[in-house]
Amino acid sequence: MITTVLLGAGNVATHLYKAFEASSQVTVIQVYNRSEKALESFPSSIEKTTSLTHIKEADLYIIALVDDAISSFSESLPFSNKLVVHTSGSVAMEAISDKNRKGIFYPLQTFSKNSDVDFSEIPICIEAEKIEDMVLLTKLGRTISTKVQEISSKERAQLHLSAVFVNNFSNFMYQIGSDLLSKKSLSFDLLKPLIKETANKIETLTPSEAQTGPAKRNDVKTIENHLHLLKDSPYKGLYEELTKAIRDKHTN
Repeated sequence: MITTVLLGAGNVATHLYKAFEASSQVTVIQVYNRSEKALESFPSSIEKTTSLTHIKEADLYIIALVDDAISSFSESLPFSNKLVVHTSGSVAMEAISDKNRKGIFYPLQTFSKNSDVDFSEIPICIEAEKIEDMVLLTKLGRTISTKVQEISSKERAQLHLSAVFVNNFSNFMYQIGSDLLSKKSLSFDLLKPLIKETANKIETLTPSEAQTGPAKRNDVKTIENHLHLLKDSPYKGLYEELTKAIRDKHTN
């Protein structure tokens, strides 16, 4: 049985707790958070603490905090020579304090507290300084996911950048679509089948093969009509930039 302590009580920690508790090979023995209020979302059966001096002995400690807090928080931990990992996609493993053994346990997914996810399909990106720690992280990852992969900090930074494009930026496109529809009192639900089909297509096609639309086919008239509709919109410039980028990419 792998014993873990979660250091943080946000979205990532909440979902990791649920995934680990569903496994027979790992147990969360404690959750730490500076704010007692945030710990209330965890069940009463799990031990919680707001004090670093009361953190229990475990096989590994998982820092699930905002990126900017990882380095200073790891330095404040009151123990040494333990395996300490973080869950960030963009922070290098070296950010963890040298007084402990370092590692990465990065689940590549977007998390919202009230939205359930299937961890078995989530890639778990791991990294460690020592072979024995890599073995432990591999074992831990496989208790909740079928997709565990060793990835260096440099590779993970590029992966996280790509994830921002396909997740955060694409979701902002949804917000723009919703804003434009609301001006005509139309429901965003009208776009949901299109969004699902766009996502489904990349299961069998490359993104380049799946690209459609007026920019790819250089439909000048349609593009001009769209720009006319956007003449007073803050999104006009973005439409022009994206249209140019798609044209440039797909023009021989």
